[in-house]
Amino acid sequence: MSRIYLDHAATSPMHPAVIDTMTSFMAETYGNPSSIHAHGRESRRILDTAREEIASIIGAKANEIIFTSGGTEADNLAILGSAYANRSKGNHIITTAVEHHAVLHTCEFLKKEGFQVTYLPVNEAGEISLQDFDQALTEETILVTVMYGNNEVGTIQPIKEIGERLKNHQAVFHTDAVQAFGVLSLNVQELQVDLMSVSGHKLNGPKGIGFLYVKTGLKLKPRVFGGEQELKRRAGTENAAGAAGLHKAALLAEDFREDKLREFTAMKNKMAEVFRSHGVSFEVNGSLEKGLPHVLNVYFPGTNVESFLVNLDLAGISASSGSACTAGSIDPSHVLTAMYGKNSKRPASSIRFSFGLGNTVEEVEQAAHKIADIVKRITA
Repeated sequence: MSRIYLDHAATSPMHPAVIDTMTSFMAETYGNPSSIHAHGRESRRILDTAREEIASIIGAKANEIIFTSGGTEADNLAILGSAYANRSKGNHIITTAVEHHAVLHTCEFLKKEGFQVTYLPVNEAGEISLQDFDQALTEETILVTVMYGNNEVGTIQPIKEIGERLKNHQAVFHTDAVQAFGVLSLNVQELQVDLMSVSGHKLNGPKGIGFLYVKTGLKLKPRVFGGEQELKRRAGTENAAGAAGLHKAALLAEDFREDKLREFTAMKNKMAEVFRSHGVSFEVNGSLEKGLPHVLNVYFPGTNVESFLVNLDLAGISASSGSACTAGSIDPSHVLTAMYGKNSKRPASSIRFSFGLGNTVEEVEQAAHKIADIVKRITA
C-alpha cells in the first residue's frame, strides 16, 4: 500500500536538492566558521552567502538575520529578548489566543515575571479584530507578537495593518511566520515588522535550523551565552550545514512559489469537492478561500478525532488533529476552542490536512475518497 503524506504543516520532506547541498557541505566543508584558517573561511563564506541571500528574499540586510535552531528558539529569542531589553519602557505585551505554544508558553512565563499580557480573541474564521487590537494597545505596550498564518487552520492575520498602526509606537512588532515563509511572499519592509521567525523544516529544508529577522537598531537581550557568534546575539558554533540547507530550500521555495500556490489551492478545492460528491457532512474550520493555501482543517460532525486518525493511518493517510507540538496532550485544540468556544464539538472532531512537496491533485483526490469512506463508516 502506497502511503499519502498530508501533514506538511507538521514537517515537510527535504527536497533532494537540499539533501545534495548538505551532503556535499558535510563531506567537504567541515571547518568552524569562526576559525581563521582556510577550512574555517570556506565555512564562513557559505554561511555568509546563505545569510545574504535569505535576507534578500525578505527584503532585509544580511546582518539582520540570526540563525537559530528553529522556529521555537526564534520565537523565544524574539519575545524574551525584546521584553527584557525594553522593560524600562513598560511591561505590557499583546498577543493572540491562537498562537503556537512557542509564543503562548513564553508569554505565560513572562506573566510570572511580572509582565502583563493581553490575549486578543478571534472570530469563527480565526481572525483577530483590529478594533480589539486598537483598544488593547497602550503607552505601556512594549511588544506585540501575532503569528502570520495559523499552523492549525491557516488563517492569515492582518500583519501589514498592525505594522502600520505601530509605525509611530514604541512597541516592538514580532510575527511568527513559520508556516507562511516559503509559501507566501513576505517582505519585512512592507509589513513593517521588527522581528520575524522562520523554521527550515517547514519548507523542505532540514530540521534544527531556522532564523530570526531582527530590524537594525533593535535592542535584544541574548538568551544563549558563550561565544560571540551571530554578532553576539546567539552564542554557539553555527550550524553551517543546516544554514546551507535552509538557504537552498528558501531559494527553491522562492523560485516555485507561484506554482505551489496554484497547486495547493487546487488540492484544497479538490478535497472539498470529493467530500461534497460523497454527501459527507463537513465544515471547513477557518476559510476555504482565504488563509494559507496548503492548510485545510475540516470538521466532520459525529467523528472522534483519535479513532479517525487511526483509521486514516490504517488507510495509508498521514494527517493530524493539529500542531505536532501538542500531539501528546489530551487537551482540545486551543485554536479551535478560541474560534468556536469551550462547548464546541469541533475540537474533538476536526482533522488538519496540509499539502506539500510530492503531493499531486490526483493523489489528494484519491485520499479524499478514502477519507469520505471512513467518515461514512464511522458515523453510520
